Amino acid sequence: MKTSIPLGKTPQSERFQRGWQQLEAIDGEAGKQVIDSLQAIAPDLARYVIEFPFGDIYARPGLDLKSREIATIAALTAMGNAQPQLKVHIQAALNVGCTREEIVEVVMQMAVYAGFPAALNGMTAVKEVFAA
Repeated sequence: MKTSIPLGKTPQSERFQRGWQQLEAIDGEAGKQVIDSLQAIAPDLARYVIEFPFGDIYARPGLDLKSREIATIAALTAMGNAQPQLKVHIQAALNVGCTREEIVEVVMQMAVYAGFPAALNGMTAVKEVFAA
């Protein structure tokens, strides 16, 4: 699928196309909104997001998408300062087959390693996504 992301005079690479397909499969409309929000200010950053995390990392064969989203939710929860991205990836986890219970457990697990404030903030994001 082609996107409206301005990439200058460079044609879209195979890496970009692979990343765009992964982004659509994982994040759906929320992922497209993130990319669209970058077009006017930083189209290169939008391209990097598509190519590296989605075109290179998410496309690797070592883990399935569900496992990758569990790891991502854990990392974003532990960071404690990435609520918008955490919400996108909570929805992505649901999109790739995670249950609500699994997501709650992942965030609770972070209380042990990232502290209660990070887990509580993560749970607030979970609650907001589940309510939407």
